Amino acid sequence: MSLFLGLGIAGIVLLALSLVLDGVFEGLLDGALEGLFDGWLSLPVIAGFISMLGFTGAIVLGATGLGAGAATAVGAAAGIAAGWGTWRLSRSLMRDQSAVIPRADDLIGIAGAVVTAIPADGYGEVLLHLAGQPVKFAARSADPVQQGAEVWVEAALSTTSVAVRPVTH
Repeated sequence: MSLFLGLGIAGIVLLALSLVLDGVFEGLLDGALEGLFDGWLSLPVIAGFISMLGFTGAIVLGATGLGAGAATAVGAAAGIAAGWGTWRLSRSLMRDQSAVIPRADDLIGIAGAVVTAIPADGYGEVLLHLAGQPVKFAARSADPVQQGAEVWVEAALSTTSVAVRPVTH
């Protein structure tokens, strides 16, 4: 039973080390197996397998009259299930893209308000609503625009600045 408990504890220690050594096995085996075990040889998956093998084996050995062979078989099955669950969870977390990220082109045509007056030869500030959130951008305009005026975005100059024109009613 102490061997199984040792495996369980070793798996927990390996899981803790995976926070620090994330991606070590993937880096060491990169390209060696040509993606055959893609993600399966990660530290969290191996740690989940080892800890479930150890703890489940110890429970089976201590709670039933079965021998070490049966405890190992049941523990290995539980370890495979834990490794698979860890692999699936990590893949879903890595691919979590529930929200569409706004791009610079999404700014074009948005109406906003001038927060800081825009001189003809420099930058001012405008408040735009991007993805439902108010965001301040540096703004340029061909003509001077006073504070409080309504403007439309003509172009995204960078990730933090836009070119605007006054709205004419």
